[in-house]
Amino acid sequence: MVDRHDGAIDGDSGDEDQPLMTESERRQATGGTDGDIDNGIHVGGGASRGRGPANAQDAPTVSHPDDRHHPDAPLDSDNTLHVEDDDSDPPTPRFVQDEHAWKRWKWVPYPVRRLIRAVRKWSKGPPNAQPYRIKPLFPVVQEYPLWLVERFLPRRKQRAWLLFFFFSIWLIAFVLVKRKETIVSEIAGWGAPQAIGCGTSYWDAGNECGIDGSQCRPFADSGFAFRCPASCDKYLVLNPRAVGDQEVIYQPLVVGGPSNDVHPELATYRGSAIHAGLITNKKGGCGVVQLVGRQQDFVASQRNGFTSVGFDSYFPLSFQFLPGVDCSSSDTRWSLFGISLTFTIVLSLFTASPALFFFPVFTGIFWTVGMALDPPTAKTVTALFSNVLGKFIPAAFTSWVIFDKMGVRRTLTGLTAQVEKTVLWLGGCWVGAMTNYTLDFIPIQRLTAHDLNQQPGAKAALAIIIILLVVIVAFQVWFFRMEARFRKYIKLYLVFLLGIVISLLLPGLNLRIHHFVLALLLLPGTSMQMRPSLLYQGLLVGLFINGIARWGFGPFLETDAALQGDAQKGTLLPTVHDPIIHLSNNTAALSNITFSWEVPEAKRYDGISVLVNDVERFRSYFGDEDEKKEFVWSRNSTLDLPEYFRFALMSGSDSGDYTKAGTWTAGGDWKKMQPGPSRVKARSAIEGEGRLRR
Repeated sequence: MVDRHDGAIDGDSGDEDQPLMTESERRQATGGTDGDIDNGIHVGGGASRGRGPANAQDAPTVSHPDDRHHPDAPLDSDNTLHVEDDDSDPPTPRFVQDEHAWKRWKWVPYPVRRLIRAVRKWSKGPPNAQPYRIKPLFPVVQEYPLWLVERFLPRRKQRAWLLFFFFSIWLIAFVLVKRKETIVSEIAGWGAPQAIGCGTSYWDAGNECGIDGSQCRPFADSGFAFRCPASCDKYLVLNPRAVGDQEVIYQPLVVGGPSNDVHPELATYRGSAIHAGLITNKKGGCGVVQLVGRQQDFVASQRNGFTSVGFDSYFPLSFQFLPGVDCSSSDTRWSLFGISLTFTIVLSLFTASPALFFFPVFTGIFWTVGMALDPPTAKTVTALFSNVLGKFIPAAFTSWVIFDKMGVRRTLTGLTAQVEKTVLWLGGCWVGAMTNYTLDFIPIQRLTAHDLNQQPGAKAALAIIIILLVVIVAFQVWFFRMEARFRKYIKLYLVFLLGIVISLLLPGLNLRIHHFVLALLLLPGTSMQMRPSLLYQGLLVGLFINGIARWGFGPFLETDAALQGDAQKGTLLPTVHDPIIHLSNNTAALSNITFSWEVPEAKRYDGISVLVNDVERFRSYFGDEDEKKEFVWSRNSTLDLPEYFRFALMSGSDSGDYTKAGTWTAGGDWKKMQPGPSRVKARSAIEGEGRLRR
């Protein structure tokens, strides 16, 4: 059916009686345009009607009232081609269009496929992506140091000689100041002070000093000169340590000392010296420890920023600090920090080369941390140098990977914002390298499940850190997408995630995220030239430096025993019966208490050990000819002090976990121990704690 404007071929039009034109008449009327008419197309501005010339444009227009109603008359319309659109059929659904693309994934629901397609399209980034570049604020000011270098040192040889003298002065100044720290005056009658760590004491905890402490004698009329470093207030007890019936954790281990400055050997020398006012926490110092034998009733107090724990009984080995000792010793860590900070700032301002900036800064900060700001425990400077050198060699190779493969080169290349680079990147690096000062307020000592459950505030702090990281990661993801590099880096982090999951599933091993591991995981996500990335990257490089310079390349997969440290071992505790107590009377001057126990069924345990006030007083082996099945402890009726008893099973001469303390009160009553183990085992000397060997 062809639409018309004035008439239509229709059953109701009344034109059915009109005669039709013959074929020849129609050809003449149309002027040879039959094909066009038959196809429903009106050609030309005016259509010729009836007989006339072959060319309609050359013939005059003939108008007849009935022509336009003729069945073969041309349409009375303009030149526009009117095509009828058939909208009865809807467009092809999207899921049908995608049928071929998802032929192998038909089992995936269509909404999921649509989401995946949208994410894939989004992750590709914009088509005209460009890398971010920092435009310096106040470029004339920030680029002025570079202009000075170009102006006065145009030749490469001149710059090389200047760098040689620059690094030489830095090294010489550092060595001379560090040497000053080693010069300590001898103390008359005591000799040269020996260096001690923040957690050093003279007493081996548990049963390591033997029966009655015979392996830790002498108890009195002896002593030694010591020298200790600064900032030992950062040294905390990370696992519960028993003092009487108390347990000390997450604080310096200082016991007693308010009136006569006497401390039991349960305490550490360094914290006790600060508590006594002999030395300062800021500079360290030196002095003389004198052993004074058995003392009692150590009262708790708070002095010089340290809070001591009370111990209301006696201990066979105590110490005090000799007054009036003339010695001079100083800790030069802050002087060394000032030297390295100054030289790194100058280098950062006057250097545009990424490699020339990164590697000297990395080296200088590493040695400053290892030798001064957070040094590992060592008795001499030469031993400390050897320790740090052994860590620096592999760290130097790792620094190249960080620079070339983890985005540092990309971030620093072409950067002329010298002041912003110094403040953000270099400042962040120093903050990360000094985490023992800058991030010490965060209540997380070790990132392990045990410590997170044990340390107050650790879970809340971790939650805040995770939220902050999520926000930072979200912004970094967006920036990577805008550079069209998101897909590359998301694949890398999926590999990291897979490795972490596998590590968590390995039997017998525990994943421990060290400082350097965390830094290496996050550094690739900072490989772009933006101000936030400058700060993040510098902070992570500093975190890596601190972790290696202080602790070394520790394994990130550790056994339960390695993670345990000085925590409870989880060994079986002995079953001790209620004691029998005999108090003194007119006929007996001594009171006594008798303990008995059950022999464990487990064959791995060979005997039992008993501590009285944390000194081993009894040891017996099951099945020996001289086996003792009871422990009798006597005391004078004039002793008006409580006594604390702990019991542990032994394998050979090694004791397992000791029970919590049971108390024989001053009045003669027995206060039963609470369930569970206590901690009386010292940490290793490698971590700054242990017995001082003379």
